[in-house]
Amino acid sequence: MQSSAPGPVTDRIRAQLAGLIGFDTVSDRSNLPLITHIEDYLASFGITGQRIVDATGQKASLWVTIGPKDKPGIVLSGHTDVVPVEGQAWTHNPFEMIERDGRLYGRGTTDMKGFVATCLAMVPEMQRAPLATPIHLAISYDEEIGCVGVRPLLEMLSRAPVKPIGCFVGEPTQMELAIGHKGKHGVRATFRGLASHSSIAPRGVNAIEHAATLIAEISRRAAQIATDGPRDALYDVPYTTFLTSIVQGGTALNIVPDRCVIDFEARGLGIQESSDVTGAVVAFAKETIEPVMQKVDPSCGIDFEEILEYPALDMPADHSWVTLAKKLSGRNDHRKVAFGTEAGLFVSMAGIPAVVIGPGSIEQAHKPDEYVELSELAKCAGFIERVIAHCASEGAT
Repeated sequence: MQSSAPGPVTDRIRAQLAGLIGFDTVSDRSNLPLITHIEDYLASFGITGQRIVDATGQKASLWVTIGPKDKPGIVLSGHTDVVPVEGQAWTHNPFEMIERDGRLYGRGTTDMKGFVATCLAMVPEMQRAPLATPIHLAISYDEEIGCVGVRPLLEMLSRAPVKPIGCFVGEPTQMELAIGHKGKHGVRATFRGLASHSSIAPRGVNAIEHAATLIAEISRRAAQIATDGPRDALYDVPYTTFLTSIVQGGTALNIVPDRCVIDFEARGLGIQESSDVTGAVVAFAKETIEPVMQKVDPSCGIDFEEILEYPALDMPADHSWVTLAKKLSGRNDHRKVAFGTEAGLFVSMAGIPAVVIGPGSIEQAHKPDEYVELSELAKCAGFIERVIAHCASEGAT
């Protein structure tokens, strides 16, 4: 069990982050050892949380309340999973944190164990404060594969008799305030063709070539959206993006391929726009590509499957939660981010207003030798300190 001695906050953040990085929590692995690690640390302060375990029993989210349990509180939310390291040229063990020149290196340092570590490091301050408003920690799993793990937790909160006031999702924004992010809809298209010898290719149905027709249409529509579609200048990419990401098909050079699978995605500005964009191209394929395939052989066709979906976040700039976030972050400005987070789900599933604010830069996420600046974590600690002070003040709402 870890020590509960306060100590300098940066030292505590280092220790917490080193501990979290040491757990390999790539999304295809269990996060239970990490959850147990956090529970043991919280137990040293007499704090217990609630596990929300998935159907496999191998993963869990953790819901923690510090302060009064019968009042609406403020949520600090982060995920425990990280993206894979295979095929990346790391210069050191990615699951061992190292420090160089004020930077802390390791998989997940910026996305987003750095935020979780800072929250845990500030638990002594939370515990000592006379909190009139509780502080909640929402620690999830499988965010990287579609914001999966937070959903059961949010279903629980949607039914709770007391609902939180609002949520800060600590994804990396360099501690800038993000009031919006794009939504995403991912689709898999499986083309069922008809194999034949390549010398009699016209008697077959070439699944790859028909898939290429759809890929070209996706590219055409993406360019059209970029030129003529809705725009929002608060985003770094101020329009909806649309692309094919994965293509798999074919077995041999002299065989007309009878199968090709493509994955494509839209990241839309609005709550519904992502699925509207993908839905339109699915309709195009069914109306124009599939009949051509079935003219040769009726058994051919295209099967579509939704593989990922999460909603956009679009908080009004004048919302009271945004106003409070600006006060606590010491900022008057706001922005929107192209990457997805769990914040949109807090709003859509549980009716909890949310914004995104966290240490580190998204530019470092998912890369080899991922790092977060220690100065960023210190800024985050200052933000959490102001959250604590707000929750300890009279009538904090």
